[in-house]
Amino acid sequence: MPSFLEAPVSGAYHLLTSFVSALQPLAGPWAAVIAIIACTLLVRLCLLPLSVRAHRGLKARSEMMPHFRKLTEKHRDNPERLQRELAKLQSEHGTSMFAGMLPTLAQLPFFWLMYTLFSRALVGGETNQLISGTLLGAPLGLHWPVFAATPGFLVLAVLLVVVAWFSARLALRQLDASTSPLMRRVVGVMPFATLVTAAFVPLAAGLYLLTTTAWTVAERTVLQR
Repeated sequence: MPSFLEAPVSGAYHLLTSFVSALQPLAGPWAAVIAIIACTLLVRLCLLPLSVRAHRGLKARSEMMPHFRKLTEKHRDNPERLQRELAKLQSEHGTSMFAGMLPTLAQLPFFWLMYTLFSRALVGGETNQLISGTLLGAPLGLHWPVFAATPGFLVLAVLLVVVAWFSARLALRQLDASTSPLMRRVVGVMPFATLVTAAFVPLAAGLYLLTTTAWTVAERTVLQR
């Protein structure tokens, strides 16, 4: 790892271990799990303004799509004119085709930290104490091939499927009647990618994925009302 990345990793490690230590007298073996969930919720709370902005952008994009399709059909033989017209359309609606991506992109550094902290035996020259935490008997630093048969992973997998199902329903509700059947299938399947991701990251990172996707479902449910 580049040396300039060691500082944020070491800082995050000391913050998280201090939080776990503070929780230990009350939470016992669940301290690390509670710390991960609490930190994830705090990050999502800080990102709430971005989420609200992204939701407004998605709503504006939905209203823009019929015009987008008309322009694409009208100027499909003139790419330069099409590009100008689409840029003008997006400016008028105050959105872009990438609306809604800000919250996801903003979470990537936190996800990277979570993955790094629970993938290394040593952090800042010290023995990594975080990987000794467990979830229903499964160490938080282990990956799927090792803990797949443990109750911790099975509970995580079931909960990820449930959250993905609700997420898919919300996503499908946002599609208009002109959306192709293929696109509907893709949108309906995409939320289940979190289950695949959880198979390749430490259990702690999978716990982060569960918490953040559950927050996203709750957040979208409220914002879409």
